[in-house]
Amino acid sequence: MIIYIHGFASSAMGQKARIVRDFFKNRVIVPSLSYVPDLAADTLKQIVETFLPKEPVSLIGSSLGGFYAVHLSEIYDLRAVLINPSVEPHKTLSHYTGMVTNFYDLSKFEWNDRHIKQLERMKPGAGLKPENLLLMLQKGDETLDYRVAQRRFQGARMIVEDGGSHSFEGFENHLDEIERFLITEQSKG
Repeated sequence: MIIYIHGFASSAMGQKARIVRDFFKNRVIVPSLSYVPDLAADTLKQIVETFLPKEPVSLIGSSLGGFYAVHLSEIYDLRAVLINPSVEPHKTLSHYTGMVTNFYDLSKFEWNDRHIKQLERMKPGAGLKPENLLLMLQKGDETLDYRVAQRRFQGARMIVEDGGSHSFEGFENHLDEIERFLITEQSKG
């Protein structure tokens, strides 16, 4: 089973979520997660534990979803594709405290220091295996500096493209490679 993890102030109805759902069909779960980091992480852990050890679980995470994917990869030794991932969301999202509007449905929520502290407690440690990661970065990311992720995940397989944006333009062109990394290569290992 593949779990797609959306980013900050997004939802399971976002564009990449729809692309992943259309491509992987019944092999993917795309949950809409709480904006509260502890609740989002708990939901994701419950989903992972529903399938493990009965079947392999892999992850695709975008932005903050990439951070959650790293967190889960380390805990459960899972393969993960990280799309322009947030490496230090406790720092980058500290600028958004106050009322935030969801990008998909325009609902509002309050983002505060308590949420920042929850993210800080999830920072990955020494147990993360770079060989479990496929890092997808675009240098034109206007939200996050791609070099931070490139440095943090040295040893991971990487796709680094010039231009682009935080949403990772042309994401759909990499679905076959994502499938090979998450499913085909995993079953050989």
